Amino acid sequence: MTENINRIVTFFAGESLCGIDILETQEIIKTTGITPVPLAPDPITGIINLRGSIITVIDLNRRLKIHDSNDRCLPGSHRIIILRVQEESIGLRVDAIGDVIDITPEDLAPPPGNIHGIHGRCFQSVVRHEQGLIGILDIATVLE
Repeated sequence: MTENINRIVTFFAGESLCGIDILETQEIIKTTGITPVPLAPDPITGIINLRGSIITVIDLNRRLKIHDSNDRCLPGSHRIIILRVQEESIGLRVDAIGDVIDITPEDLAPPPGNIHGIHGRCFQSVVRHEQGLIGILDIATVLE
Protein backbone atom coordinates (compact mmCIF):
# COMPACT_ATOMS: atom_id res chain seq x y z
CA MET A 1 0.00 0.00 0.00
CA THR A 2 1.41 3.41 -0.98
CA GLU A 3 1.19 6.20 1.51
CA ASN A 4 0.08 9.65 0.37
CA ILE A 5 3.07 11.84 1.08
CA ASN A 6 2.94 15.56 0.43
CA ARG A 7 5.92 17.87 0.42
CA ILE A 8 5.61 21.31 1.91
CA VAL A 9 8.03 24.19 1.82
CA THR A 10 8.32 25.99 5.15
CA PHE A 11 9.08 29.65 5.74
CA PHE A 12 8.76 32.36 8.37
CA ALA A 13 6.35 35.28 8.56
CA GLY A 14 7.56 37.11 11.64
CA GLU A 15 7.96 34.40 14.27
CA SER A 16 5.27 32.22 12.68
CA LEU A 17 6.43 29.05 10.94
CA CYS A 18 4.23 28.54 7.88
CA GLY A 19 4.09 26.12 5.00
CA ILE A 20 2.52 25.57 1.61
CA ASP A 21 2.30 22.55 -0.65
CA ILE A 22 5.38 22.48 -2.84
CA LEU A 23 3.16 21.78 -5.84
CA GLU A 24 1.72 25.30 -5.46
CA THR A 25 5.17 26.86 -5.75
CA GLN A 26 6.86 27.69 -9.01
CA GLU A 27 10.19 28.88 -7.57
CA ILE A 28 11.82 30.85 -4.77
CA ILE A 29 13.85 33.96 -5.57
CA LYS A 30 15.77 36.66 -3.74
CA THR A 31 13.92 39.88 -2.96
CA THR A 32 15.27 42.37 -5.46
CA GLY A 33 13.93 45.00 -7.80
CA ILE A 34 10.42 45.40 -6.39
CA THR A 35 8.72 48.40 -8.00
CA PRO A 36 6.11 50.05 -5.75
CA VAL A 37 2.61 50.45 -7.19
CA PRO A 38 0.93 53.75 -6.28
CA LEU A 39 -2.45 53.39 -4.53
CA ALA A 40 -2.10 49.59 -4.27
CA PRO A 41 -3.74 47.93 -1.23
CA ASP A 42 -1.44 47.67 1.80
CA PRO A 43 -0.40 43.99 1.48
CA ILE A 44 0.87 44.57 -2.07
CA THR A 45 4.57 45.39 -1.90
CA GLY A 46 4.81 46.08 -5.63
CA ILE A 47 5.63 44.29 -8.85
CA ILE A 48 8.70 42.53 -10.23
CA ASN A 49 9.82 41.60 -13.71
CA LEU A 50 10.74 37.93 -13.68
CA ARG A 51 12.21 36.91 -17.03
CA GLY A 52 9.74 39.09 -18.92
CA SER A 53 6.67 38.32 -16.77
CA ILE A 54 5.24 41.02 -14.53
CA ILE A 55 4.39 39.53 -11.12
CA THR A 56 2.51 41.16 -8.25
CA VAL A 57 4.27 40.70 -4.89
CA ILE A 58 2.26 40.42 -1.67
CA ASP A 59 3.99 40.87 1.69
CA LEU A 60 2.81 37.97 3.86
CA ASN A 61 3.54 39.85 7.10
CA ARG A 62 1.30 42.72 6.04
CA ARG A 63 -1.39 40.33 4.82
CA LEU A 64 -1.42 38.45 8.13
CA LYS A 65 -1.01 41.72 10.07
CA ILE A 66 2.28 40.56 11.62
CA HIS A 67 4.40 43.57 12.41
CA ASP A 68 6.93 42.20 14.88
CA SER A 69 10.47 41.41 13.78
CA ASN A 70 11.84 37.93 13.32
CA ASP A 71 15.17 37.06 14.96
CA ARG A 72 15.71 34.50 12.18
CA CYS A 73 15.43 37.23 9.58
CA LEU A 74 18.95 38.35 8.82
CA PRO A 75 19.55 41.21 6.40
CA GLY A 76 19.07 39.83 2.90
CA SER A 77 17.19 36.71 4.04
CA HIS A 78 13.80 37.83 2.69
CA ARG A 79 12.63 35.74 -0.24
CA ILE A 80 9.77 35.76 -2.71
CA ILE A 81 7.92 32.50 -3.24
CA ILE A 82 6.48 32.51 -6.74
CA LEU A 83 3.11 30.77 -6.71
CA ARG A 84 1.16 29.57 -9.72
CA VAL A 85 -2.51 30.42 -9.14
CA GLN A 86 -5.12 29.94 -11.88
CA GLU A 87 -2.71 30.50 -14.80
CA GLU A 88 -1.16 33.54 -13.09
CA SER A 89 2.06 33.89 -11.13
CA ILE A 90 1.92 35.74 -7.80
CA GLY A 91 4.86 36.50 -5.50
CA LEU A 92 4.63 36.01 -1.73
CA ARG A 93 7.33 37.91 0.20
CA VAL A 94 8.41 36.02 3.34
CA ASP A 95 11.02 36.69 6.02
CA ALA A 96 13.08 33.52 5.60
CA ILE A 97 12.84 30.12 3.95
CA GLY A 98 12.89 26.97 6.09
CA ASP A 99 13.04 23.41 4.80
CA VAL A 100 11.07 21.19 2.49
CA ILE A 101 9.46 18.47 4.57
CA ASP A 102 7.37 15.39 3.88
CA ILE A 103 4.01 15.03 5.59
CA THR A 104 1.15 12.58 5.38
CA PRO A 105 -2.57 13.43 5.59
CA GLU A 106 -2.56 11.95 9.11
CA ASP A 107 -0.06 14.66 10.17
CA LEU A 108 -2.58 17.41 9.44
CA ALA A 109 -4.87 18.82 12.12
CA PRO A 110 -7.43 21.64 11.95
CA PRO A 111 -6.15 25.04 13.11
CA PRO A 112 -6.99 25.90 16.73
CA GLY A 113 -10.46 27.34 17.17
CA ASN A 114 -9.18 30.31 19.17
CA ILE A 115 -7.39 31.84 16.16
CA HIS A 116 -9.68 34.58 14.90
CA GLY A 117 -9.67 37.19 12.17
CA ILE A 118 -7.32 37.02 9.24
CA HIS A 119 -5.04 34.57 11.05
CA GLY A 120 -7.77 31.98 11.45
CA ARG A 121 -9.03 32.26 7.90
CA CYS A 122 -5.61 32.07 6.23
CA PHE A 123 -4.62 28.71 7.73
CA GLN A 124 -6.25 25.53 6.44
CA SER A 125 -4.44 23.19 8.85
CA VAL A 126 -1.48 22.77 11.18
CA VAL A 127 1.27 20.18 11.34
CA ARG A 128 3.22 19.23 14.45
CA HIS A 129 6.83 18.76 13.35
CA GLU A 130 10.28 18.68 14.94
CA GLN A 131 10.72 22.28 13.68
CA GLY A 132 7.64 23.26 15.67
CA LEU A 133 4.00 23.84 14.85
CA ILE A 134 3.65 24.69 11.16
CA GLY A 135 0.59 26.57 9.92
CA ILE A 136 -0.36 25.42 6.42
CA LEU A 137 -1.59 28.42 4.46
CA ASP A 138 -4.79 28.49 2.46
CA ILE A 139 -3.36 30.32 -0.56
CA ALA A 140 -6.78 31.26 -1.99
CA THR A 141 -7.66 33.07 1.25
CA VAL A 142 -4.24 34.75 1.51
CA LEU A 143 -4.67 36.13 -2.01
CA GLU A 144 -8.24 37.47 -1.49
